[in-house]
Amino acid sequence: MKSRDLRFGLGVFVASLGLLLLRFLVPRPIGMADNGDGWRLLCQLGGRQLDRPSEGFVRFSYGSAPPCDSAYVSSQAWLDWAAGKIGALFGASGVLNLLVLGVLTCVLVAGAITVTVLGLDLNRRNRLIATVLLLLVMGDSAFFGYFASVLSEGAAFLGILLICGGLFLVHRPGKPRWAGAAVTVLGGLVGINAKSQTLLLIPLFALALLLTRPSGARGRKRWALPLAMLAIVGAGTLAIQSQGDPANAEYREANMYHAIFDSIVDGKHDTKADLAALGLPESFEQYVGTGWWGERAAWHDPLYPRYKDKISRRNVLHYYATHPGRTAEILQQGGVDALTARPENLGSFGELSGQPRLSKEYRVPVFSGLAALVAPLGLFVLVPVWVLLGWAGVRAFRRNRREYGIVAFLLVFFAAGQLGLSALGEGIEGVKHQLLTLFPTVLAVVFAVLSLLPRAETAPEQTEDEDPAEEEIPAAV
Repeated sequence: MKSRDLRFGLGVFVASLGLLLLRFLVPRPIGMADNGDGWRLLCQLGGRQLDRPSEGFVRFSYGSAPPCDSAYVSSQAWLDWAAGKIGALFGASGVLNLLVLGVLTCVLVAGAITVTVLGLDLNRRNRLIATVLLLLVMGDSAFFGYFASVLSEGAAFLGILLICGGLFLVHRPGKPRWAGAAVTVLGGLVGINAKSQTLLLIPLFALALLLTRPSGARGRKRWALPLAMLAIVGAGTLAIQSQGDPANAEYREANMYHAIFDSIVDGKHDTKADLAALGLPESFEQYVGTGWWGERAAWHDPLYPRYKDKISRRNVLHYYATHPGRTAEILQQGGVDALTARPENLGSFGELSGQPRLSKEYRVPVFSGLAALVAPLGLFVLVPVWVLLGWAGVRAFRRNRREYGIVAFLLVFFAAGQLGLSALGEGIEGVKHQLLTLFPTVLAVVFAVLSLLPRAETAPEQTEDEDPAEEEIPAAV
């Protein structure tokens, strides 16, 4: 990589970091309130929010607490651990200080943006456009608050961007390719292991690596590095997941409970018929809308042990297969949730900020604001957008810019899979869970736009080792 590219990258990093820190701290710190899941990561640090306030406020400092048992697996724990150690060095209060975590994550996000921009085959002006667009995505009000929270979405957003940036760099010749390999591996470990839902990235990540073909690389030179990257991420993910509860299995019954009593049997359709189709008694109608952890949950009912086997993935999948109309309606609601973007029950400000409970900040609402405008249309917007992104990916392949196509398809298929997984398999907190549908969709839109920009004139020409057949494909729009 040329020295002028490194100087440009340093400028992108400094400018991005400065803007992200202003975004985070001025005029007051912002984050994302805990929805109740934060203890699963906090207790791994030796902290727990024993007197948890309302979800409407962010608690920026967590003190120590008696140890608790949590088998939850998330790469967010790595960021939390690092923030705790850094905070201790600077005398920050508490086991975890979200101000320290937010600053640390801003540094990492600025680095991810820089890596991604340097991996693009664009001139300096168009790289500046890419920087602005990526800052608008990562700083969007729907996503940014999670970088200072006890939730794991922040690690997912960071990991996905690192994967994309690494894949772009891997397609550049010389030393950038090796740097891209390191970034891709880091992004894969962080992104895939962020949440149980992001395990869906595993086959897509593997396919993206197998499709990777840097300019001039053939035979062993083409396959050695992608296969090594895949082996490292695969072995690392296996080791990480084996340390705790793989795929969040301890919540499987709770998730199916919510899929049934908060989504399928929602009180707005033929409740008795739906209960019968699920093999549940009519008396369970009283549990519509209840939560697994509530005092009125169905598992308190003396009849529940007799029907416990019906609260299962197999039974729920059978219902979906035999009720395509209701399944389509549930997926449509998932689309609405994805475009809504902002959970109603989670605030953005601390308790001492002077802001009312549940207040949200909207300083950078570009993508989430546009999504919210069309949210009632749900899949009638998302599906056409995904089709257009697929067209952009095919176009990129045909124009020998395969890195854009690989990234576009990785993001689109993950977004579509995540929508189905959350809508059909979780049942509650749809807006929050569908952020992993909206984020990759928005990121894919940005890369699709950038793929339409011309290559930099200084971009390396095709080498003799490249397959000439690709050059013969007509560059049809």
